[in-house]
Amino acid sequence: MSQIRTFLSGATTMAAALAAVFALTAAKTEKKESFDEITVGRINIVEPDGTKRIVISNKAQFPGDFKEGKEGARPDRRSFAGMLFINEEGTENGGLIQKGSIGADGKLSAGLSLTFDRFRQDQTLQLLSNDSAAHQMTGIKINDVPNYKLTSLEDVTRFAEEARKLPEGEQEAFYKKLNDEGRLSANRIWLGNTRDKGSALQLKDAKGRVRMMLLVSADGKAQIQMLDEQGKVVKSIEPATLN
Repeated sequence: MSQIRTFLSGATTMAAALAAVFALTAAKTEKKESFDEITVGRINIVEPDGTKRIVISNKAQFPGDFKEGKEGARPDRRSFAGMLFINEEGTENGGLIQKGSIGADGKLSAGLSLTFDRFRQDQTLQLLSNDSAAHQMTGIKINDVPNYKLTSLEDVTRFAEEARKLPEGEQEAFYKKLNDEGRLSANRIWLGNTRDKGSALQLKDAKGRVRMMLLVSADGKAQIQMLDEQGKVVKSIEPATLN
């Protein structure tokens, strides 16, 4: 009888051990689910360590900005839905945002923007479309953005705060000095439509000054303009001048 008790006790212990092993194994097994359709307010795509890499969200739950794994408040983003791209260190890397509505005043406000950021910095490439009661604009922007070690996003915020404290007449000189030092971002290429229903390609120097423009008007007239540092056209080429 004692041998039976010993056997049963050992069997019970073994069964408990096997159950624990199976439970641990099952906990580590990757789960794969298939859905035809899901309805959610927000999806966070994360790495195994929990680092967010992509956030897809409605406007009510749209996130702030991310820097080195920490999320900062951005209430100005709450009018958009879309997605944010986040790099390995947990810093924002670009995104896609979109909105479109007609307000109580009957005015249209709509737009989309796809951006790609420099590391720990602002956008270097943007594809955008804005639609309002006044104007519809679609374009591509390519920007020079300083290295984050030269100018951080915190520096950009600080520059704006310092400028607001200056008399209005001194603010332009303040930003010009920063621009001359290469501390600010500068748009280098703009390609898009114009307010008068034409199209334009603007090529700019390192300080963001337009130095060459390729223009086609709404009625099909083509023109190439070359400009000096003050924005004055110094040479213009049109089809008639080539004959």
